Amino acid sequence: MRPYDLVVIGSGPGGQRAAIQAAKIGKSVAVVEKQTMVGGVCINSGTIPSKTMREAVLHLSGFYDQVFYGANYQVKENVTMNDLSFRVNRVIENEAAVLQDQLRRNNIELFHGTASFLDAHHIRVENSTGFSELEGDYLVIATGTKPAANPKVPINGRNIINSDQILTMPMIPRTMIVVGGGVIGVEYACMWTTLGVRVIIVEKRPRLLEFADAEMVEALSYHMRDRRATMRLNEEVESVEELPDGKVAANLASNKRIVGDALLYAVGRQGNIDRLNLSAAGIEADDRGRIKVDTDFRTVQPHIFAVGDVIGFPSLASVSMEQGRIAAARAFGLPLESDPAGYPYGIYTIPQISFIGKTEEQLTESDVPYEVGVAYYREIARGQISGHTDGRLKILFHRETLDLLGVHIFGENAAELLHIGQAVLLLKGKITYFINTVFNYPTLAECYKAAAFNGLNRLS
Repeated sequence: MRPYDLVVIGSGPGGQRAAIQAAKIGKSVAVVEKQTMVGGVCINSGTIPSKTMREAVLHLSGFYDQVFYGANYQVKENVTMNDLSFRVNRVIENEAAVLQDQLRRNNIELFHGTASFLDAHHIRVENSTGFSELEGDYLVIATGTKPAANPKVPINGRNIINSDQILTMPMIPRTMIVVGGGVIGVEYACMWTTLGVRVIIVEKRPRLLEFADAEMVEALSYHMRDRRATMRLNEEVESVEELPDGKVAANLASNKRIVGDALLYAVGRQGNIDRLNLSAAGIEADDRGRIKVDTDFRTVQPHIFAVGDVIGFPSLASVSMEQGRIAAARAFGLPLESDPAGYPYGIYTIPQISFIGKTEEQLTESDVPYEVGVAYYREIARGQISGHTDGRLKILFHRETLDLLGVHIFGENAAELLHIGQAVLLLKGKITYFINTVFNYPTLAECYKAAAFNGLNRLS
């Protein structure tokens, strides 16, 4: 039995940051990872692969250069899955190596195997060579999630797949049915349409990405339709079947039938808790495998924390990292503050959507007197130079105090550009900050000044 100050189950973003935070203050730390490669879903099948694939798609398709060289321009003709997976695998290997080195440099012991609780302080780690038993004064559960299964959708890993199986597809289909209009489904749908795939999105809600600003989602939907995507909103899949000719059919509750070459099922994810034996530690999870925690990320057992996707929304790698850091700090009494209201969102569609703060819908519902300032990429020199002419940046601010209330961006590099607005908002800045600030020229950051002038002009 090996005793540790902290035992972390899972080496994804949340587990990694919890382990390193504890190690930095001299605590003995062990990390348990069931996969042969560290990094969890984030590095191996989720965030890193999907964002790398997006970059490969944009580069090989020549998408943004088509503004200058014509719609037929491509860096490579007949892009294949091998072309995409080559870049993805290279990045995965490098990221995993960086993470493994970080654990080693911080003297964190890594155990490969499947963890299960023996009781509230002890876990068993089992692999093909045997097992170990670890004891932790504190424990962090950071096991992440897996794609949700549905008996109506017979996943086969070939032409009926979930998001973890994208790179195992033998070829890029001509027609792809995407079931689910959430972040994962929409991100991949955008990649496919950029490669010329005919995409049909089936979503049971009235619009895509319901938590995002309606105007930005509307702009994205317009661009996806312009690239020949079809959206079946307010529709639900009743069953999925593989046809004798190798195609796939999705039968909808409304008696419609959609046929395509392949189908991606991207409706929700399930917590990775199946083999944890949580009951031995006195912990329960809901029917989606999510573990309930308090604001300090403690479970019902005060010395056991849970962070990341396994606790549910927002299921962002960046937020999981912060949750892991906070959990370790709380465990060992470190003074650390972090406000979830200041967490940014980045959705890697094509173009991207990124935002922070309130949406127009939320402000309207709360009767907040707000005004809007908008800038368009096409009116900014950098937008013309780069070919990113289809974006926009929107600032929401209080009509009376001029305080920033929200920043919403649709366009390439939105996730990077947002951080300027994030800093001003969190430092309690006003929209006049952007008027009185000089931005490098030509840059997309100038959108902030243009949007600020636009918003203040509306007041008069």
